[in-house]
Amino acid sequence: MPAGGRALLALLGLPALLALGCAADSDFAEGGPERRRPGPGPACPRDCGCSQEGVVDCGGIDLKEFPLLLPELTNHLSLQNNQIEEIFPEELARLYRLETLNLQNNRLTSKGLPEEAFEHLENLNYLYLANNKLTVAPKFLPNTLISADFAANYLTKIYGLTFGQKPNLRSVYLHNNKLSDAGLPDNMFNGSNNVEILIMSSNFLKYVPKNLPPALYKLHLQSNKLEKIPKGAFSELAGLRELYLQNNFLSNEGMDNETFWKLSSLEYLDLSSNNLSQIPSGLPRNIVLLHLEKNAIKVIDRDVLTQIKNLEYLLLHNNKLKARGIHPLAFQGLKKLHTVHLYNNVLERIPSGLPRRVKTLMILHNQISEINRNDFATTYFLEELNLSYNKLTSPQIHREAFRKLRQLKSLDLSGNNLHTVPFGFPKNLQVLKLKENEISIIPKGTLSGMTKLRELYLSNNKLKVNSIYSRAWRELSSLQSLDMAGNQLTSIPLGLPESLEYLYLQNNKITTVSENAFESTPKIKGIYLRFNKIAVGALKESTFQNLKHLQVLDIEGNLEFSTSSKNKDDSEEEMEDEEEEEEEELR
Repeated sequence: MPAGGRALLALLGLPALLALGCAADSDFAEGGPERRRPGPGPACPRDCGCSQEGVVDCGGIDLKEFPLLLPELTNHLSLQNNQIEEIFPEELARLYRLETLNLQNNRLTSKGLPEEAFEHLENLNYLYLANNKLTVAPKFLPNTLISADFAANYLTKIYGLTFGQKPNLRSVYLHNNKLSDAGLPDNMFNGSNNVEILIMSSNFLKYVPKNLPPALYKLHLQSNKLEKIPKGAFSELAGLRELYLQNNFLSNEGMDNETFWKLSSLEYLDLSSNNLSQIPSGLPRNIVLLHLEKNAIKVIDRDVLTQIKNLEYLLLHNNKLKARGIHPLAFQGLKKLHTVHLYNNVLERIPSGLPRRVKTLMILHNQISEINRNDFATTYFLEELNLSYNKLTSPQIHREAFRKLRQLKSLDLSGNNLHTVPFGFPKNLQVLKLKENEISIIPKGTLSGMTKLRELYLSNNKLKVNSIYSRAWRELSSLQSLDMAGNQLTSIPLGLPESLEYLYLQNNKITTVSENAFESTPKIKGIYLRFNKIAVGALKESTFQNLKHLQVLDIEGNLEFSTSSKNKDDSEEEMEDEEEEEEEELR
């Protein structure tokens, strides 16, 4: 713009910014500079986006170098997802108002990050350096920091002032690095007492770090090499709510009775995938969810759990528990405990003294061979019971074993050694799974009164049409899904309930489908007859024409004859002739 023009604007009292705006408009109209993200002026780097509020976004534009001459008033700078290898301290020093610096997912090395890089950033609150190639942390970071993310680097060393002397610091992310005990200073958070979140998972630590910040409420130390928790390591963490210690090498010898006792606010404790042989003593009363799976726990003593009055979820699967190793009073007084996982242990029977208010009990994949009359006599609130893949036989399930389970909705007895459907199922069941047994008969009365049953799974058994008592299905007035795949049925079962929507009969020996096979099931949506022995002529359109809700009819993989009018003997002879011709060709 000519000098006279500027003078005229000044005389008219118009701001200089207006002149800049006019120039930008003029350039755009003439197709001058290349298109770039919207920016307030010429100081915005190429391909970056700049706002009047001081936000500069240069993320994901394949930058090889730190951009030069950034606007001095920048307060939020995004440089993530580039290929930057080096930072120039003098360029950063210009950005004295910078509050957020995002450099994650670049190629920064410790050599390319000088010690004085952040020295003059006296307003920096948020620093993101995750997914780079740093081997040592910066010796100094501004004391204004609120959050620092160094995850997924190659860090082996932290310095005293990396995170120390930062009263505003709230969260530190150091997971997926190569940190060992020797690489941490004794007072890593000296003067940074307000840190609430510390993530140090997936490193090489053998001991819990010393002098942890007292304000912590979330501490991640999983997937390290932890062998021991030093005495008093958690004694000052009264506000800690979540503690993750899974996938380490912790044993009972590596902790004592007071290790966790002072964690009075602890609600979530994960000790899974360690080397525990018993449940640690001295666990605090406010734990809600306790992970102890994938250890080598053999016993549950009387007093190790009873003080945890707020316990709701107890996960003990994949251990070495036997029923006799569980004290009959081990769960006494745990009135909030509603979910217990005991699967993949070596239980030979149902343990005594199960929690009285348990709603979900998972005891699958054990060695249970019998269910006695009073095994579930006190678990009135049970809603889901999984006993699949044990060693149960029909005679060893007492007819009155489930009599008190009036709220039971789901029962799974799949993968056992049942030869007949047992008696005595609770009448309020909604889901019953009996698949992968040896069931060859459904005796009269075994399904009586189960008017709320919606799903019945009987696949992969040895059922035949005449081994199911008449009117068996009529009694299941709410049944929506019936799975009888992989049995020995030769025809569609008769008298299916009116409520049925899905019928699974694949992998049977069905040869014919009568015209009235589905008269009793007007609501049916899916019929699965794949891999049977149904000839083309055996299926008539009239069989399905009144099924207004039918969406899926699967008849793939059945026997198909070229001429449906031929009789069975002619068809068999034709097939034999074809086989002989094929054998001659092979010779």
